[in-house]
Amino acid sequence: MRQKYIDRHRRRHGERPAVDRALRGAQRFLRRRFNIREGRAPYHTIRKRFVNGARLTGTHLCILIVAMVIACIGLDTDSDIAIVGAMLICPLMGSVLAIAYGVATVDRALMRDALGGLVLQMAFCLITSTIYFVLSPVAGMTPALVDNSGPTIWHLMLALVGGFAGGLGNSRDQEPATVISGVAVATALMPPLCAAGYGLAAANVGVFLGALYEFGINVVFIALSAAVVLLLLHTPLKRDLNDDGVVTEAEDELVRAESHKIRWRIMLGTAIFAIPCVILTGNMLATTEEQAAGATDYYDAAETARELAVVCPEFKNYSIGMEVSAQAQGGDGVERQNGTKQLVARVTTSEPLASRERTIAEELIRLDAPDVERVEFSVG
Repeated sequence: MRQKYIDRHRRRHGERPAVDRALRGAQRFLRRRFNIREGRAPYHTIRKRFVNGARLTGTHLCILIVAMVIACIGLDTDSDIAIVGAMLICPLMGSVLAIAYGVATVDRALMRDALGGLVLQMAFCLITSTIYFVLSPVAGMTPALVDNSGPTIWHLMLALVGGFAGGLGNSRDQEPATVISGVAVATALMPPLCAAGYGLAAANVGVFLGALYEFGINVVFIALSAAVVLLLLHTPLKRDLNDDGVVTEAEDELVRAESHKIRWRIMLGTAIFAIPCVILTGNMLATTEEQAAGATDYYDAAETARELAVVCPEFKNYSIGMEVSAQAQGGDGVERQNGTKQLVARVTTSEPLASRERTIAEELIRLDAPDVERVEFSVG
């Protein structure tokens, strides 16, 4: 009876007790169902898993080189099976997750070691892939190389959700091997480095920078979302700044303040880092819409235009279609078409292309339109 009068009093003052109770019940339900702390491994186990990923051994580097060779073969021959195999055995994910743990716990020494290990692995990957593409007799621009040379907003989203899954899997009580393997395939750390090696071998700055930026997008956003998981799990901060085994109040306050400062800086830095990716995605969509605005795309012109925009920074427009090859003059002095038609592709750029860039562009066009008989380049 008393509750009835209380509810009536609340309704008179604009309160809705039944709705409030329903909302609170829904919140409790969602908290129970999406409680990621349930099944969490002990904090020392989580630290061991994340830190071990940053340790480089001879075996680790050998596997890295083998994975890079497999990835190079896969991208060079456009073999999805080889590319997936390379990503499964690629050990780069360990260093990225170690960076995430260092950021979440404000462990500067771990961040420094993990970042240094990642840079060293990148150097090995670039050297291996560059040597491969220099020596390969069939090295050329393939759709697989193009796909890994231009980051889009979808690569960023894959890195975010993949990093979240990787951080969550690495913190579970059970072994996370299956989850980490799946994350390695989904986020594709190895192929962009392979494409960057091709850019070095072909002296194509556009491909090199685009592929390297795509790799950077994957690393940054995988580490960011994995660090968010660790923060949600309340992973303890590294409070012993001088490693003397004693945590003072001053150290504790300093670490807390430093943690908040680092988080805001990282959020701002990642937002700025993602701006070129958003711009590139917008340009790609605009180019695709322009190509799709005309007739039916029988020769994958929109896809070819996207690929040309990746390998040729000067690219402006691409078109392909059947054209009359020549005109014949009759005896009465009137020009008549001879009836012979050719499939002609036209590429418009803002500046004249170098000989090697023209060759790469023509290879890409012939991949999507094998029957093309003539490729013409113009500046406009």
